Amino acid sequence: MSRRVTLPGADELFRQTTTLAAVPSPASVDAEEIASPVSTPNATNKKAVRTTARRRVNTFDRSPSGRERHDEKITVYLSPEELYDLEQARLALRGDLGLAVDRGRIVRESLAIIIADLETKGDQSIIARRLRGR
Repeated sequence: MSRRVTLPGADELFRQTTTLAAVPSPASVDAEEIASPVSTPNATNKKAVRTTARRRVNTFDRSPSGRERHDEKITVYLSPEELYDLEQARLALRGDLGLAVDRGRIVRESLAIIIADLETKGDQSIIARRLRGR
């Protein structure tokens, strides 16, 4: 009997997987949206980066993506104090509220809240006031 550990091959590790999409509410989806594909390639410009059709999301339809694979990425530089505060928030959510979330999920949820506030309040939103220094 061999004591060597067997590992999965590269084709098993890098196989194509499907992502679970958030289920929209029945009131916000019509039959035409269900029948149409989610992504449509851009036939006019072969070098375009975006391959999905752009659609405007209303305030009721917008929600953070949660736990799913994300294909888009940005880099954000934080000060040590900001990173410490983010980690403290993560630990507080876990310890006090029993919510095991990662820092990315906290950032995505925060973005959804700020953007919704900006769309509803505009000039009087908290992000507009903070960026103006008031």
